[in-house]
Amino acid sequence: MIIIKKYPNRRLYDTSQSQYVNLEFIKSLVMSHQEFKIIDSKTEDDLTKSIMLQIITEQETNDQQSVLTNQVLKQLIRFYDSDMQVFLRMYLEQSMANFLDQQDAMQSVMRGIIDKSPISIFGQMFEKNVDFWRSIGISDPSKTPKE
Repeated sequence: MIIIKKYPNRRLYDTSQSQYVNLEFIKSLVMSHQEFKIIDSKTEDDLTKSIMLQIITEQETNDQQSVLTNQVLKQLIRFYDSDMQVFLRMYLEQSMANFLDQQDAMQSVMRGIIDKSPISIFGQMFEKNVDFWRSIGISDPSKTPKE
């Protein structure tokens, strides 16, 4: 697990690489499924969630296609301090996991479609022909030996 320390001057320090990093680096860790923890340099409190919320906040203000609309945020706020808060957390975690599984399945289907397209099949045939020509000693099939 990568440990990132946050200093009072708001700087983030990656202890595994001995260098200062920024929020974009933290986002890249998330995107590459790296395990990390961000701690306060003095108190060693876990700050991971607050830093990830900061990344989301920046994405939401910079992105035209916001995920967290005002309506969604209002509904989330209403669940805090209610008996349903625990169930909402479980529901959101399971929903995201299911969504990602469906996305992976859809991408697999699309790859299968693309692999079986006429252009892809033609490309595979071309590669096999080139391999054949090379196997019989002709490096460039357009330049066949003259008899």
